Amino acid sequence: MDTTALSSRTELLQVADAVAREKSIEREEVLEAMEQAISKAGRAKYGAEHDIRAEIDRRTGEVRLKRYREVTDEIENEITQITVADARASQPEIEAGQHIIDDLPPIDLGRIAAQTAKQVIVQKVREAERQRQFREYKDRAGEVVNGIVKRNEFGNVTIELGRAEAMMRRDESLPRESFRTGDRVRAYIYDVREEQRGPQIFVSRSHPQFMAKLFAQEVPEIYDGIIEIKSVARDPGSRAKIGVISHDSSIDPVGACVGMRGSRVQAVVSELQGEKIDIIPWSSDTATFVVNALAPAEVTKVVLDEEDGRIEVVVPDEQLSLAIGRRGQNVRLASMLTGWDIDIMTEEEESIRRQEEMRQRSELFIAALDVDDVIAHLLVAEGFGSLEQVAFVPVAELAGIEGFDDEVAEELRARARNYLTELDRKNEARRRELGVSDELAALPGLTPLAVVKLGESEIKTLDDLGDLASDELVEMLGDLASGIADPDAVIMAARAHWFDDEKTPAADSEAAGGEAAQNDAGQGEGPAAGI
Repeated sequence: MDTTALSSRTELLQVADAVAREKSIEREEVLEAMEQAISKAGRAKYGAEHDIRAEIDRRTGEVRLKRYREVTDEIENEITQITVADARASQPEIEAGQHIIDDLPPIDLGRIAAQTAKQVIVQKVREAERQRQFREYKDRAGEVVNGIVKRNEFGNVTIELGRAEAMMRRDESLPRESFRTGDRVRAYIYDVREEQRGPQIFVSRSHPQFMAKLFAQEVPEIYDGIIEIKSVARDPGSRAKIGVISHDSSIDPVGACVGMRGSRVQAVVSELQGEKIDIIPWSSDTATFVVNALAPAEVTKVVLDEEDGRIEVVVPDEQLSLAIGRRGQNVRLASMLTGWDIDIMTEEEESIRRQEEMRQRSELFIAALDVDDVIAHLLVAEGFGSLEQVAFVPVAELAGIEGFDDEVAEELRARARNYLTELDRKNEARRRELGVSDELAALPGLTPLAVVKLGESEIKTLDDLGDLASDELVEMLGDLASGIADPDAVIMAARAHWFDDEKTPAADSEAAGGEAAQNDAGQGEGPAAGI
């Protein structure tokens, strides 16, 4: 027995075992990589066009090199295929689709072949290692991990996580934060995905959930689920707001997060390089939560617009700068925390705007209903903002206004309806004057005034309207767009005739043929009827 060959075979298995242990991957994956490397070396010796495969005996380590030729009825490649007749000369039972397998003598890997084999093995082992990392970390997105900085290339930091590497892009680190090789760093895994260069683990220190996870590590009540973090808003490295709620009425969520003498929140602040943190009590009532989120500013009035997702907040004049914050930071974070667009105005600004709105509404009622300013002011004071509200409100509601009775209410409703009817008549005449088609005017969702506005913008047919995007329609209508519930639906309704295939050319020809046949039949019936 050749002890040298036996030793090399055993050594092959030992190398596979060592690599598998070192890289924490399966021994089988290492052996498969070795087989592919030896196969590549075999093709380099016998010809790259041959189908040569290497097999390593998992028990003895013996390497067997074989050439495969496919048995087929028609030869397309003489090197990798063989006819059924030729194959049956050596193997009578063989069928098309099977392979003729020829043993090849073992090859002595030269320097170049050995180097090529090594590169293949290294590449395959690296791919297997990355797959192992992906399997290990794919379900760990959302965790906070500790690592050591391995490289820092133009602010993009590669972090060693033990048996894996993570990437922290420059925009995912805190401003003015720099790392050197060997520094310990804590970060949040926000994504694990496979890319062309292999599985990638992405971590962040600026992600809002990084702060939430840090609080969960510092506050046992959050970890136990007694206190819940409902939302987080951050201006990384500068300031943050965090909304918390307690599911136990005996525990103060803000106090628990602050800790004794601020120890808990201070630990998070230190990790985030001094980022100031406002801990806000969360509330299911939107107005209350917005007021809390704007702290430390005081709020005197809140007006919600649920349709547009906006909220108007009125603050005392001296509190305006505090509510807005430096460079708008406070209101911006409050908006991110609550999910509402927040408009801030002072009490003086709100008073001026309210007076202007009342003046405009009063003038409208005076002109349209032919009433004095007292009645107009009464209608505005009771919350009536449009003629439609006056025209179609129940009589009892109008009559309930102080100084009104049923007769006055009926008269006001009649005047409002007459005015709206006359306005529609004028808009209809103007629409026809502009040449807007009847089909466009009949579209659901468009008011007569909106149709006139479109006509003045040279939108006169369904095709003209169908060519618009929804944002173009809204911009074109201006203030009138608020009366359209769904601009997309209006545009799709205008485009509907584009997809109407009920009357195709074939259908037209069939209809014409039917009419001709009917005419022929009629002509034939004439003489018969006269007989």
